[in-house]
Amino acid sequence: MSDRLLSRPRNFTRIAAATLIAALAPLAAAALPPLQESAFWREEVDSGDLPPVAERLPDVPLVVDLEAKGRHSGTPGGTLRTMVTRSKDIRQMVVYGYARLIGYDENYDLAPDLLDSFENVDNRAFTLHLRPGHKWSDGQPFTSADFAYWWEDVANNPALSPAGPPDFLRVEGKLPRVSFPDEATVVFEWDAPNPGFLQTLAQARPPFIFRPAHFLKQYHQKYADPDALAAAVEEARVKSWAALHNKLDNMYKFDNSALPTLQPWMNATSGKKIRHLFVRNPFYHRIDSKGVQLPYIDVVEMEIVAGGLVAAKANAGETDLQGRGLDFRDISILRKGEADGGNYRTLLWPTGVASQIAIYPNLNVNDPAWREVMRDVRVRRALSLGIDRATINRALYFKLAKPGAMTVLPQSPFFDEKLRAAWAQYDPEQANRLLDEAGLDKRSGDGIRLLPDGRPMEFVIETAGERQEVENALQIITDTWREIGVRLVMRPLDRDILRNRVFAGTSMASVWYGWDNGIPQPYTAPDYLAPRQQEFLAWPKWGQYYQTGGEAGEPPDMEPAKRLMALAHDWEQATSDAERSAAWREMLQIHAEQVYGIGILAEAPQPIVVNKRLRNVPEKGLWTWDPGAHFGIHRPDEFYFADDG
Repeated sequence: MSDRLLSRPRNFTRIAAATLIAALAPLAAAALPPLQESAFWREEVDSGDLPPVAERLPDVPLVVDLEAKGRHSGTPGGTLRTMVTRSKDIRQMVVYGYARLIGYDENYDLAPDLLDSFENVDNRAFTLHLRPGHKWSDGQPFTSADFAYWWEDVANNPALSPAGPPDFLRVEGKLPRVSFPDEATVVFEWDAPNPGFLQTLAQARPPFIFRPAHFLKQYHQKYADPDALAAAVEEARVKSWAALHNKLDNMYKFDNSALPTLQPWMNATSGKKIRHLFVRNPFYHRIDSKGVQLPYIDVVEMEIVAGGLVAAKANAGETDLQGRGLDFRDISILRKGEADGGNYRTLLWPTGVASQIAIYPNLNVNDPAWREVMRDVRVRRALSLGIDRATINRALYFKLAKPGAMTVLPQSPFFDEKLRAAWAQYDPEQANRLLDEAGLDKRSGDGIRLLPDGRPMEFVIETAGERQEVENALQIITDTWREIGVRLVMRPLDRDILRNRVFAGTSMASVWYGWDNGIPQPYTAPDYLAPRQQEFLAWPKWGQYYQTGGEAGEPPDMEPAKRLMALAHDWEQATSDAERSAAWREMLQIHAEQVYGIGILAEAPQPIVVNKRLRNVPEKGLWTWDPGAHFGIHRPDEFYFADDG
């Protein structure tokens, strides 16, 4: 066996098993183009360590018509370099790889991907048809047994999943009936509609309702040899078999190089390193119309660098594809490097978040005086009116962004210019009047308003400290809020610490992006507009209450928030797009009136650095987390390096 294959994850050698090769179903050659073997894996194929490509693909692979997408067929090979700023962000390979049971295409329509097909009956019964002959990256079959293992032995095992199956599977408090009629079919059934089921499967961070059972059973108490499992627990220095299983079961984190995957590239680097290598998955399910197995690119090299170095290293030509870690202020240095003979182009993609910068007063803050103040809508409106968005746009974005309140973007059918303008004009006179009406009419000697308990109105906004544009915007807001008697105090924190403080009610206010999905359609679940998620930083404890079934957090106790909950439920029960759209529009109207998140501006361009030789990268893409998975929706497995510059 070649040294090159031995350097891959140790379970990879299982692909040579004779029983596996004998079980591989023959391809229907008449329906497929002639298949081409990858040069990257030719040595392993010639030595017998890896089956030929015809035996590695599913019986019905996904054939990509690149010409129909306005793209070109590529030449396999090469190493693509990219950067992240935290070691745990190697998970971006799952985001960018975007292999999903069902995924969004370039038009944001849902289409089967890992699945061969699916059936949806009234949003109550979903039948998922797998691709016969599909295999994990180690060559083992991917079947309904992998879904059954997750459902029966992981999601419904209290030792592994104390909270039970994920929330998106609960409808009216009830879990689905899940069945596995044959090895290529999985059925989820509910008594009431679950219209968000398919969209959830397509998320940037998918729920992974399956697991590589053949691998993880080695670490499950139900299946493993007790002595071997006890030894593995001791070797891993964890407390229990469940802790070991969860440590190894990192489908999204992507940090276990031994864990089989269905993504286009598999992790070939164990442990924490400065550089991680991801090599092409020899059993990947997609091919082009010429019979070339995707991905075109053989290896992705992901380097972990300090956040402040991403733009400089991109300017020096040390990345081939980069969006993460760059922001608008980096455009000038990137364009200069490009003009000075750099090996890259700088594209400007619009962003898909509802707001580039948004301030979230915490309505669940522990401090009773501040909680009462921030729950007064007049205060939130005044804070919004006290922001000079035009100055921020001019100073930070050269007038290229769109000032306004947080709402959906023009690409959404629910966009309404009136909602973007709501309480978003710079009007310190009206802001002062609203604050006076809210009972905050007393001031200290330096003009700062006093809270009802006599403390100065020092509004502490905590940030993740990751984006200079945020700090610069808050500096401008500091000056304009002083005019309305509010002292802004900015407190940079680590991202995880910030979120934990918000969730605990310790943080008074925070700043982050607006809603991830700024382009919702009627089929988009409006959960993030209702108090259902602690991740919405204005009402973390209301979200906790919903997510835990009342075991943690607090129930919503403000009428507009209760109405949002009712409308989210109406959307779930709706039987037509008209009914779903009506729920969306009323929810957006409530947010505009109540100013739960104070949006500043939207649609700021996102710089994307692309090697001049890299092909099939869109000139104009939408940079958005969900839906879209950043590069994922644009299918990096179709990107390739051309010989010419």
